[in-house]
Amino acid sequence: MADLFENLTVGAWTLPNRIVMAPLTRNRSKGTVPGDLAVEYYSQRASAGLIITEGSQPSARGQGYLDTPGFHSPEQLEGWRRVADAVHENGGRIVAQLMHAGRIAHPDNTGGQEIIAPSAIAAPGKMVTANGQKDFPTPRAIETDEIPAVIEEFVSAARNAVDAGLDGVEVHGANGYLIHQFLAPGSNERTDEYGGSPEARARFAIEVIRAVADAIGADRVGVRLSPAHNIQGATEDDPDDVEATYAAVIAGIAPLGLAYLSVLAQPRLDLVQRMRKDFGGVLIANDGFGVVTTAAMAQALLDEDVADAVAIGRLFLANPDLPKRWQTGAELNEPDQDTFYGGGAEGYTDYPFLDD
Repeated sequence: MADLFENLTVGAWTLPNRIVMAPLTRNRSKGTVPGDLAVEYYSQRASAGLIITEGSQPSARGQGYLDTPGFHSPEQLEGWRRVADAVHENGGRIVAQLMHAGRIAHPDNTGGQEIIAPSAIAAPGKMVTANGQKDFPTPRAIETDEIPAVIEEFVSAARNAVDAGLDGVEVHGANGYLIHQFLAPGSNERTDEYGGSPEARARFAIEVIRAVADAIGADRVGVRLSPAHNIQGATEDDPDDVEATYAAVIAGIAPLGLAYLSVLAQPRLDLVQRMRKDFGGVLIANDGFGVVTTAAMAQALLDEDVADAVAIGRLFLANPDLPKRWQTGAELNEPDQDTFYGGGAEGYTDYPFLDD
């Protein structure tokens, strides 16, 4: 049985432990550029086996929320270079989560950028914008001949991330954002080769992941998926369709030899374990948003051999030295939900270390 504090080879990296810092949106990158606070925040958490950055747009039109960082301008890349250098100086490893928001966006947040998606279907609910809460707009459906250019946005951002000194990227295919919008019948009503069947809906995800792997090396690329998460209108209600869709995704990417597969779902589900088996590589488990994963819960996933590593979110927000606290059984800081999104140092870089 593996231990949380054992080394793990993940693609091009050797992790000193199996505790992964999950991608966590914090809305603190003013002007979409990671600044001094981001440098401090990520470097504080360098003892994680692997840091996955907050969701970061591969292009200006890929931005969803306010003050999220990108990987497409010189200013952004200089900010990320400082982040990567600081994490490495503290002995850590960091990969960029590339998140194109698709229809989970609003022009008020992006300087008027056009909102695009697989189909011209507005997401349910409202978006927090610079001008208050507003309904999600109806996006423009991406034309078939535009898809290579959208894929190239991911490729360019992946190259930029590696050039800025990050260790690799995670392609975000989950949580109702663009790639997941293609996968889900509830948000994809296309009749071309990118819609209409599980295999066709899986095509965009596969093409993005293959292109990114070709650009920077498959051993520096991870993927996040969330089958049947049914969030933000990216609904997947038919279990047989879900099975077929994600089997197609995994069949398309397994031969690449990617660094890891991260799945946002109950890891003990038969579906997740079939995905793991067919993928044939490292699985990072993520229980989801409903529970806070404790050390005992994380170790149990390894003991039961349903995962190789575990992604931890909220506890990493409040405990920059979480691996040390878990290993020594020390008391944990409590996360302050009021400071999760936006603001400054409070609730971001001011949580105390155990040594403090």
